Amino acid sequence: MPTETPRIRDLVLPLLETELPPIVQLGHPALRQPALPYDGQLTAGELSALITLMRRVMHAAPGVGLAAPQLGIPLQIAVLEDRFDADPDITDVRDRHPLPFFTAINPRYTPVGTETAEFFEGCLSFNGYQGVVARARSVSLHFTDSDGAAVRRDFQGWQARIVQHETDHLHGTVYVDKVLTRSLCSNAEYLRRWASPSIDEAQRILGF
Repeated sequence: MPTETPRIRDLVLPLLETELPPIVQLGHPALRQPALPYDGQLTAGELSALITLMRRVMHAAPGVGLAAPQLGIPLQIAVLEDRFDADPDITDVRDRHPLPFFTAINPRYTPVGTETAEFFEGCLSFNGYQGVVARARSVSLHFTDSDGAAVRRDFQGWQARIVQHETDHLHGTVYVDKVLTRSLCSNAEYLRRWASPSIDEAQRILGF
């Protein structure tokens, strides 16, 4: 049994008694400390219940991904799912397509090729803001799934962005660490001015 198991279970078990625990916000230590690799700190039933809870919180937010540290749990576990209907222009420009639900345990990604893409993104733990981040357009993700199987999957476009964003959370990195700072804006200003499929106009006017 890993030595940190009692501490992890003390954090997880009370959360499992709540319907919608709060998502911790920037400044919470859990967002800045590398999470522990998952190594059986929870029983199979507890792990399944935690994954179900994380998915419920992600849907309620709503969001397309949630990492365990965003609930204050320092474990390398993330849930990902993008089922939002996108405008055809956004689908084309941002290469955004539905991402079926999956759980990534102990994930690590590597870029595939050198091509990058810059788009606005937000974070449930930095609520109310958006900013442009340059990310690899394609990545290869190695992870363990919720059944304990080792998996390697390739992602591209918006799906690759989600994978990178959530995996970064598990290593103490938040998107604002990578944001083009002059692009940072409130959600209200983003929706009012910059929600077009591309970032060209925002780039020209905001100067990033």
